[in-house]
Amino acid sequence: MKESIFHRLYDLYHKDVFQFLIYLVKNRSVAEDLSHEVYVRVLKSYERFQGRSSEKTWLFAIAKNVAIDYFRKNAVRSSHAFDAFNWETESLVSPMKSPEVLTELNDEMRELLDALEKCTGDQKMVIVMRYFQELSIAETAAILNWTDGKVKTTQHRAINKLREILTNTTEAKEANHNES
Repeated sequence: MKESIFHRLYDLYHKDVFQFLIYLVKNRSVAEDLSHEVYVRVLKSYERFQGRSSEKTWLFAIAKNVAIDYFRKNAVRSSHAFDAFNWETESLVSPMKSPEVLTELNDEMRELLDALEKCTGDQKMVIVMRYFQELSIAETAAILNWTDGKVKTTQHRAINKLREILTNTTEAKEANHNES
């Protein structure tokens, strides 16, 4: 029984979970490892799933936690300090260059993803969930354990920050081009 539920969840959502993770960590093999970790946690904890949210929302909440754990471990390793890592305010910057999946994107999309690296962790998470994974505000709120209002506010701030970063990038390119 448990195995069939696991296979159903895997078949339905493994591509979405992997894509979500690759946008966050920017490394195919790390995203694959983290995807496996998500499904290990699903297997271990499915009997505790209470159905208060959809299975998809529950799965993405696990994926979010796995990604945050990954960033926390890297932050501790890189700083050799045990400072608290606050994913909502810290940037979730992957130490990796973009994977081949992302290098095939057009220049505008690449610029957007680079700009996303300069947003806070909560802003990046919301943008990836809302626009790359096409999750609703309610689904995003459930995954992050936030109110709809907090998702909307964070999304609004993220969009404004991205607009500012992209505008500055465009102006800098135009200034460099005019100097040449």
